[in-house]
Amino acid sequence: MSQTFQYALIMLLAGIGIPVLAALNAALGQRLGHPFAAGVVLFCVALLAAVLVLFLSGSASHLAGLSAAPKHLFLGGFLVAFYVLSITWVAPKFGIGNAVFFVLLGQLISAAAIDHFGLFGAQISPSSLARAGGIALMAAGVWMTQAA
Repeated sequence: MSQTFQYALIMLLAGIGIPVLAALNAALGQRLGHPFAAGVVLFCVALLAAVLVLFLSGSASHLAGLSAAPKHLFLGGFLVAFYVLSITWVAPKFGIGNAVFFVLLGQLISAAAIDHFGLFGAQISPSSLARAGGIALMAAGVWMTQAA
């Protein structure tokens, strides 16, 4: 199995997990009576899982460089918190499909900008008319799955 195929499979599974996460956490938020309570539970479980993987992989020593990391790199934590809390709050009112549609649309737009400008150290992949058309086609396809 090629490394490219492995990466694609991992990311496909991660993509499958996003709407499942949204549905599960939205249901937990309704059961607990507040979406933010469900968010806290999710992050506690996620922290435990991440710590377990860190230690089982023998990678805990890499945390030593944490204090030297540029502080803007920690904004990712705020972004994942925003995603989880917002989808847990919005999805039960707006629908999982609709919520994930707009998440995917946002991902397409921001990924294209990050790649085009090489933001945050990403490999530069300039935008082109063909790429913009492909993103528009993907967005239209996702929209069609919700419009039907």
